[in-house]
Amino acid sequence: MNALESFLYEISKFFLTPVLVVLCGMFLYALFALGTLVFDMIRRAVKGQAHQPLVNYRRRHPQANAEEVEIHLLKLLEPLRITSRVAPMLGLVATMIPMGPALVAVSSGNAQGIAQNLVVAFAAVIVALMAAAITYVVLSIRRRWLLAELNGLLQAMQARPEEAGRG
Repeated sequence: MNALESFLYEISKFFLTPVLVVLCGMFLYALFALGTLVFDMIRRAVKGQAHQPLVNYRRRHPQANAEEVEIHLLKLLEPLRITSRVAPMLGLVATMIPMGPALVAVSSGNAQGIAQNLVVAFAAVIVALMAAAITYVVLSIRRRWLLAELNGLLQAMQARPEEAGRG
């Protein structure tokens, strides 16, 4: 059984660096998504213009039906949704991996080893939760905007199917 435990420990150690890299990428994506949301909010408030990705999609694909437009809406929201749901899981993984060495350091009385491992564990979970929180807020606002746009587009498609998405 000791060989199996060692094998599992080595596998878990292998995942720490990739998980930390992915978490950093998710955090950068969350900041980017927040920046584009703020830019779009300012554009809506100052210029009275709203970015309309569904209308633009309909213009580029005039034969697209309502279901295809809805699929495009889901495609636009998917990265935000995935990040907001996966980041906390990866944060937990990145927290648990260094806990093993930290517990070994506790048993040997190595305070420096405990501190080094706990810093990584807590930093990872904080970054993950911030990425998830930011993308969840952006997702909620974007979803509301896109559903309102979809509603208007569907009404236009029903009223004038040949002209919906133009103008």
